[in-house]
Amino acid sequence: MTHQDGTPEGPIADAVTGNWVDTWAPARTRPFLRLSRADRPIGTWLLLLPCWWSLLLAMLHTGSASLYDAWIALGCALGAFLMRGAGCTWNDITDRHIDGSVERTAQRPIPSGQVGVRAALIWMAAQSLVALLILLTFPPNAVFLGFASLIPVAIYPFAKRFTWWPQVFLGLAFNWGALLAWTAHTGALEWPAFVLYLAGIAWTLFYDTIYAHQDAEDDALIGVKSTARLFGDATRKWLRLFLMNTIVLLGLAIVWAAQNASILALVVALGGPWAMGWHLAWQLRTFDADDGPHLLRLFRSNRDAGLIPLPFFAVAFFL
Repeated sequence: MTHQDGTPEGPIADAVTGNWVDTWAPARTRPFLRLSRADRPIGTWLLLLPCWWSLLLAMLHTGSASLYDAWIALGCALGAFLMRGAGCTWNDITDRHIDGSVERTAQRPIPSGQVGVRAALIWMAAQSLVALLILLTFPPNAVFLGFASLIPVAIYPFAKRFTWWPQVFLGLAFNWGALLAWTAHTGALEWPAFVLYLAGIAWTLFYDTIYAHQDAEDDALIGVKSTARLFGDATRKWLRLFLMNTIVLLGLAIVWAAQNASILALVVALGGPWAMGWHLAWQLRTFDADDGPHLLRLFRSNRDAGLIPLPFFAVAFFL
């Protein structure tokens, strides 16, 4: 199928097979939903999971929970979907001249001509506005953090032009919810949330380096920087380092957050990073920089890796 100007129209190369956008969404909405990556939900999960980690650890820290915490969890989920969509729209606007030169991204809505820049800007603003309405239901300090999150979101698309470490900027943006959700529950930003934030950044460096290896050859041709290109054959060593930092920092955040909890609750909560570490170790063991489809599967499997600590944190709260 082609667009009215003759450009290709259809599922994006790395979209989930049989996703709801390509299957059920009205045809006119599909380019905009694809622009928001609604056909690739893994990014929403990776944005959301640090929020839920933080909320549960904040509950463990204070020893309290309320119905409002359920709204924080739901608000974070809705906000993650909307702000991931707005962020991806902004990313595609800024990368429109690059995406057309990369095989995996050439059919994205803007470089393929399905959506114009003006329409994309309006779509980005609409998503951001709805997310703002949700954010305004949170405490003032959390609202301030929500506005501050726009700084790393705005910078990230340009990072690959000036640094070999754009994944750090992605980590700064994608794990901001660890700061926001903690503050939404406690009313103040405290040290356990910062340590959790650092753990999330290390995790992002792990999974996005894996992801970036899909485009390493195209990126080299057009001069785009990434940790995948920087590390090259040493990637396994760096992934191991990121894995260790993720688990150690997550453990430290738990110990700090659970100072007033029982020893049993602390031990159970620490089971979360231990179990997650086994999943990341499996990813590292099966990593193959030359197997694009497997790299994508490994990247997507980080949804499951990030879900693993949640039941441990939840059980620890009730102990």
